[in-house]
Amino acid sequence: MTISNPITSQIVAFLGEIGLEVRAGIIHEPTVLPGIQIAAGGLVVDDLKLLYPGDLLHEAGHLAVTSADERARLNGDVGQGPAEEMAAIAWSYAAARHLNLDPAVVFHAAGYRDGGASLLENFNSGYYIGLPMVQWLGLALDDKNARQAGLPAYPIMLKWLRD
Repeated sequence: MTISNPITSQIVAFLGEIGLEVRAGIIHEPTVLPGIQIAAGGLVVDDLKLLYPGDLLHEAGHLAVTSADERARLNGDVGQGPAEEMAAIAWSYAAARHLNLDPAVVFHAAGYRDGGASLLENFNSGYYIGLPMVQWLGLALDDKNARQAGLPAYPIMLKWLRD
């Protein structure tokens, strides 16, 4: 897969490493986020239309927080409701931190219905929107539960994909 942006390349490599399929393609129809389409539980990336590399992490977050059985059947707009959206937001932040990317790559000014700056401020202040959901899914732990279990706390993930 040939990608022109080095951040996009880094994100695509990470997604492949954790078991999410990412492939290059030409996207003709409108999509939720420019240059990204979810098809058969994987991501199709149109490098010429992708405006914000961090959007890949957000869309991957939707796939990651979906059960393995359901993931393979996902196509198109996969936002299933507020709880899943918050889980995808938390997942994408953790992924950005894992990749040593500035969280502004995910929470950019044009994202989240112009709420990217507010999300960035919250996450940078330790207010982790969506953490209860990723914890409930078994992907990460808040500070209290991590201390009790002797495991690392969010934004370090225990695992990247829901079973």
